[in-house]
Amino acid sequence: MPEPRTREVDTAPVRPGEDLDWPRVEAYLRARLPELTGEFSVLQFPNGSANLTYQIRFGDTALVLRRPPFGTIAPGAHDMGREYKALSRLWKVYPRAPRALMLCTDHDVAGSDFLLVEYRSGVVVWDSVPSSMEGLPDAGRRIGLAVIDALADLHRVDPEECGLGDLGRPEGFLERQVRGWRKRWDLAATADADPQAAVLGERLAEALPRSGAASVLHNDFKIDNCQFAPGDPDEVVSVFDWDMATLGDPLVDVGTLLNYWPDPEFGDAGALASLGLSSLGLPPREELIERYSRRSDIDVGDVDWYEAYGCLKTVVILQQLYARYVRGETTDERMASRGDHIPVLVQRGLARLGRG
Repeated sequence: MPEPRTREVDTAPVRPGEDLDWPRVEAYLRARLPELTGEFSVLQFPNGSANLTYQIRFGDTALVLRRPPFGTIAPGAHDMGREYKALSRLWKVYPRAPRALMLCTDHDVAGSDFLLVEYRSGVVVWDSVPSSMEGLPDAGRRIGLAVIDALADLHRVDPEECGLGDLGRPEGFLERQVRGWRKRWDLAATADADPQAAVLGERLAEALPRSGAASVLHNDFKIDNCQFAPGDPDEVVSVFDWDMATLGDPLVDVGTLLNYWPDPEFGDAGALASLGLSSLGLPPREELIERYSRRSDIDVGDVDWYEAYGCLKTVVILQQLYARYVRGETTDERMASRGDHIPVLVQRGLARLGRG
């Protein structure tokens, strides 16, 4: 079932159990950013699934604070230092990236590393066309094309131009990624986990494609990590959640986006299954791929493998969220059903590899 239109609400009170030591956070920030004045207040961005993201205010100044989720963290996941590095530099050449202002590595302040980022207002597409775009012709199709344009433009960025030439290690990237996600699956698998997920990982490892030139990767690129100006479905104005950003094969981002995309055979299978994206009127997969290739000038011949890889990543992320709920590390009841989407998503990945 699609979640209600209340998703259009930008912020909400902090969920029980997800407060930080706000007096300590406030004191830390006031000491290091004396330009912040006025009364301190906190709300939470309620729609994300993993990292804890808050809107903090000092008077009329709004900022975003992000930190990893509570509980056990998979190796290399939720890397606030990586996100800070990307967002403190990328905004200069890719205006859709919000600017990071500070990284705190003192765990006495908020229990972990945390990141402070500029706040941008706008609308995110969740379970329906936003109310500000209702009535516009082909709004869903235009939203989808704007999303793929934003991705193609990211992959046209020269990493050296913005000081991100050392953000990752492109050589051997795909092999390391597949190996890493297979390991994460093993660590997160619960007694009721789908055994075919391990098969998907094995078959991906057997059929690694040859990568082209490396690009800056977002590494979790999807519709709900994009923000639009109200009433304008033709341009993504911001892209969020860069904690997995790196340098590597750009088609990894394409495959990630495709595994979230509605599919005639598998419907809304994927991490966004509960949103019913097939009702939005998004452009078909083939149009998306062709538009990306034309705008980025990147060969998309092996795109099926990358979509299957995107399925594996999403399966692991869903399993991690579900496992955190099983272990009692989150009070977010949405996580109890995250594992429900895994079996059909695994089959979608196997089908893309031609072995489903």
